[in-house]
Amino acid sequence: MKEHMVKPLFTEEEVDRKIRELAARISEDYAGRQLHLIGVLKGSVPFMAELAKRLTIPATMDFMSCSSYGGGTSSSGVVRLNKDLDESIEGRDVLLVEDIIDTGHTLSYLLNLLQDRKPASLKLAALLDKPSRRTCPVEVDYTCFKIPDVFVVGYGLDYDQLYRNLPYVGYVEFV
Repeated sequence: MKEHMVKPLFTEEEVDRKIRELAARISEDYAGRQLHLIGVLKGSVPFMAELAKRLTIPATMDFMSCSSYGGGTSSSGVVRLNKDLDESIEGRDVLLVEDIIDTGHTLSYLLNLLQDRKPASLKLAALLDKPSRRTCPVEVDYTCFKIPDVFVVGYGLDYDQLYRNLPYVGYVEFV
């Protein structure tokens, strides 16, 4: 691991406020319906938990795990499915929940995979969106923050499995 420092990008209070706002919007959009949240492990867990707690509509949850990073700071571009869903999503309103959308390769792969399973609807929510790195088109329906091209950690995001537990979003500055 390279020498580095973590500097704050969004405080715990800013993240909390944005998640509350997003949950209110999603609850309004899905009023009268049940929503099935699918979290992408491991990074989405803190965001999805906080989002789910603030929804005012009935919601169920499941998880998938895939990877395209390995141990570095940039995507390999090859997506590998490590854990699939526990139950069918056919006919359900589905919200795929992700920590960050970067190149779009992982999300494009997952959205196509899930769409083939015939949900009633399928949308995407992310804590962070880094559009400047997008190489694969992905439509983001709900996002808390658009960020510049920096390597971020905290609130589920990691650097070699470290910093996921930070209650804020920071960026890594390599020295």
